[in-house]
Amino acid sequence: MSDTSLNSHFIDLKDLPADVLRHILDTSKKWKEARRGLSKGAVDQGAPLAGHALAMIFEKSSTRTRISFEMAMQQLGGSSLILQGGNMQLGRGETIGDTAKVVSRYVDAIMIRANTHEAVVELAEEGSVPVINALTDRSHPCQLMADMLTIEEHLGPIAGRKVAWLGDGNNVATSLIEAAVKFNFELVLGCPEEFTPFDDVLEWAEAEGGRVSVTFDPIEAVKGAEAIFTDTWVSMGDDKTGTRMRALEPFQVNSHLMAQALPDAIFLHCLPAHRGEEVTNSVMDGPQSVVWDQAENRLHAQKAVLAWCLGKI
Repeated sequence: MSDTSLNSHFIDLKDLPADVLRHILDTSKKWKEARRGLSKGAVDQGAPLAGHALAMIFEKSSTRTRISFEMAMQQLGGSSLILQGGNMQLGRGETIGDTAKVVSRYVDAIMIRANTHEAVVELAEEGSVPVINALTDRSHPCQLMADMLTIEEHLGPIAGRKVAWLGDGNNVATSLIEAAVKFNFELVLGCPEEFTPFDDVLEWAEAEGGRVSVTFDPIEAVKGAEAIFTDTWVSMGDDKTGTRMRALEPFQVNSHLMAQALPDAIFLHCLPAHRGEEVTNSVMDGPQSVVWDQAENRLHAQKAVLAWCLGKI
């Protein structure tokens, strides 16, 4: 890519050109392959982010996000520090704007796992370093870059393929819709009528010519699909009510549902999984599941995201 300007934010897939996203994805593939045989703590050849520091702000709990970003910076030759939102002045009433201005003086980039999407946007507007959205109530773009890497590793180029989503039209579904447009694949979302994705993101996809549709029939959603996604029915902050669970029950990914897809279809879940709810053990641990590769690929995809944000690729 010719444009390697600094201070490039990674907040929503829809805001980035398709060729930029493809470049990030292809870089993650190349760098993952180049690490074969290295120990996990070894620094990549050339240490692309040597001398760079990343602040990681967590307003929500995390396993994969925290470990993958911390190891990403280590492998790239940089450093990271962890800031828990509740332990910062941010948790005691300091504004996002003031926090952004201060943290920007100390580090080269900020990754944030935030309660609200608005907080991430404001952080980017008020700070002076790149901001990476590591999950909000609205979207989860880093997850989808790892997912695209995983699909292409197992199936080949994703363009033109059919992908299905089952369950709640949540933040991951939002980013999946945006990915469908940017990476040019068909997406069918099987959701209960009361838990469909945000109207504005569906309208955006239609305006962009995306092949994105919603059905209330889980069987219809997976017919002909080559990759099947789901996520927990109860995201952080959601109420686990009987009404919600009953509405989502028909959208459980089980062996019967997987059998309606193409024979070589793969199963993806961004984790953590609530086994027995949105997915059964037979699928989660079965031969079509690629969830562990998917989890690992958070590391490889995010390394390329970090390098792009800091103008290194």
